[in-house]
Amino acid sequence: MRNIGDRGVRTLGDAMRYIRDGPVENYARLGFGLWRVELKDSNVPVGICGLLKRETLDDVDIGFAFLPRFWFSGYAFESASAVLRHAQDVLELKRIVAVTNPDNIGSIRLLEKLGMSFERLVRLTQDGPELKLFAFHAEVDADLDRNGRVG
Repeated sequence: MRNIGDRGVRTLGDAMRYIRDGPVENYARLGFGLWRVELKDSNVPVGICGLLKRETLDDVDIGFAFLPRFWFSGYAFESASAVLRHAQDVLELKRIVAVTNPDNIGSIRLLEKLGMSFERLVRLTQDGPELKLFAFHAEVDADLDRNGRVG
């Protein structure tokens, strides 16, 4: 919750409302949103990864969250790389951003590994915490290979 924010989901009804008003509405309005990430062989869900459009950011941003037992297994990098390729190749987005808590070292390392660069500190709400904003520019980072690696 500390790294993804409290969405006020406490009951099954809260979860259903959040999904309907958030991800489902985004797909209907924008054509993109968050995807379930699962293990290929067993379909076990490990997290979510996808694209968001927040009112307070000018650009589409990539977001991800994984269950702790699946951290440091490469799933976040693999799924985020695929999302960036989709954003470039299918949605033709030229710039994608990401925000993270300044002390979330794991997410910062992942964003940098994806080829994103720190730009500035931002707040998503007037009284919200300062977050680090990273950006990926498709025209500058066009050498992202098909495995999501820069080089």
